[in-house]
Amino acid sequence: MMEISNLLVFIAIFALANASGSYYHPRIASGGCSANTCGINAKCSMTDGRAVCSCLNLHIGDPLIHCHRVECQIPEDCPSSQICSNNHCVNACDGVCGINANCDAKNHVPTCSCPPGYSGDPFKSCHIADPQAACKPSPCGVNTKCEVIRETPICSCLPGYRGSPLVGCRRECESDSDCSSHLSCSAHFKCESPCRSCGDGANCDVINHQAQCSCPTNYQGNPLTKCYPECTTNSECPRSKPACLYNKCANPCEGACGVNANCELRGITPVCSCPRDMTGNPFISCRPFEPEDQCKPNPCGENAVCTPGHDNTGKERPVCTCPAGFTGNALIHCRRGECQTDNECPDNRACIDFYCQNPCTGKECAATAKCEARRHIAVCSCLDGTRGDAIVGCNAIKSRVSGYGRYYTRK
Repeated sequence: MMEISNLLVFIAIFALANASGSYYHPRIASGGCSANTCGINAKCSMTDGRAVCSCLNLHIGDPLIHCHRVECQIPEDCPSSQICSNNHCVNACDGVCGINANCDAKNHVPTCSCPPGYSGDPFKSCHIADPQAACKPSPCGVNTKCEVIRETPICSCLPGYRGSPLVGCRRECESDSDCSSHLSCSAHFKCESPCRSCGDGANCDVINHQAQCSCPTNYQGNPLTKCYPECTTNSECPRSKPACLYNKCANPCEGACGVNANCELRGITPVCSCPRDMTGNPFISCRPFEPEDQCKPNPCGENAVCTPGHDNTGKERPVCTCPAGFTGNALIHCRRGECQTDNECPDNRACIDFYCQNPCTGKECAATAKCEARRHIAVCSCLDGTRGDAIVGCNAIKSRVSGYGRYYTRK
């Protein structure tokens, strides 16, 4: 019974030692734990009252004598790309993968794969792959081509065919009705423009798949072969039509001037003018002269008014006058006056020739009378001590009877 009990204690001690990281079996030492109980690089622990010696972590040997250090005990003691083999860290890929295979070790686990362009079992052997293997047999429909791109089959219709390449492709067209209305079905079974049948320089309109060829405006020739301009320079045109306008010989005067206007060519430049007995805008319309035309444009001076009239011979002539409130030479300049009515002047002034002037100026009263300006008019009155007609004459008063001369007002 004692031996069985000791065996159970040893097993328990062994399990505890392995849990702590020892490599070999721990050994029971005599006595208790002291500095010299266990060997070099060993540690001592008490278990059920007994001293148990075990090697330190990453060490192996006899814990009662000597434990020596090792590189590893478990994979985690090594770098991620290595594993622990016989207490040494070695490449995890060593001898694992097949011929020509790639190996990638992560977290101490090797992964084998065939490189690009190779196929096979990476744990046995990899061989060069057929680049078109994915298209053999072709997964595409009829009238298609199969291409391998990144090991994936890609289907497409053959040139001149259309449709679903996975189901099958057909020619782009069999007849014009298979094409858009502006295209036609060519001999190569393709929808193309029918305008290629038109000549050089021709215009082309497509109606119901058919080309309608025509020469452009001012061009001549056969639209099915070639269209060319009537002219490119003036020297190619006759005298009657001396100008090359928009690739066509023409007379520049045609349509250049207005109604009833004359047109004269100076070189190839049209010059428009109204006839001598007419007036107006020669680029729009010319008409016979009318009386009011004498004043269009106004031939008079600045601020002057023009009125149709006649001269001494009876011929129609414009008459120039200064308007009301203006004065001056109507042929040169009319200037605005100081006034137009007496009310615009002081009480002792009158509006004469559009200026505020003394109304007595130039007025003739009798020699014995005097003139005074009152309310814009000239008033003649006899002097004190005289009486009579202030315009004709005033006489001295000889009697004591007072009298007053008559008043006359004149402007």
